[in-house]
Amino acid sequence: QVQLVESGGGLVQPGGSLRLSCAASGILFRLYSMGWYRQAPGKQRELVAIITSGGNTNYADSVKGRFTISRDNAKNTVALQMNSLKPEDTADYYCNAERTSISARFWGQGTQVTVSS
Repeated sequence: QVQLVESGGGLVQPGGSLRLSCAASGILFRLYSMGWYRQAPGKQRELVAIITSGGNTNYADSVKGRFTISRDNAKNTVALQMNSLKPEDTADYYCNAERTSISARFWGQGTQVTVSS
């Protein structure tokens, strides 16, 4: 059974930082690209950041320079360090695991991030 369990969300003031973490089980983690997506109320889910099995990263333009994605293959975890948070970063954040070679894609249950004073 595949599980992606996010943690680390919460309420933070503008300019603050949060670190999200996602623990994966039931997959051969090192072979998966891992990503963070977010969905704000009334909006479509969008890609925030992705890190490939080889360690290459890609970010949405809106978070470049503020967010950093990283992975620990020994612990089967992926993290998203979010700095200089803005109110527009408020959303539910979802962990994603994808392995296109076998058409496998999994989602976590999401964690809420609210940026507000």
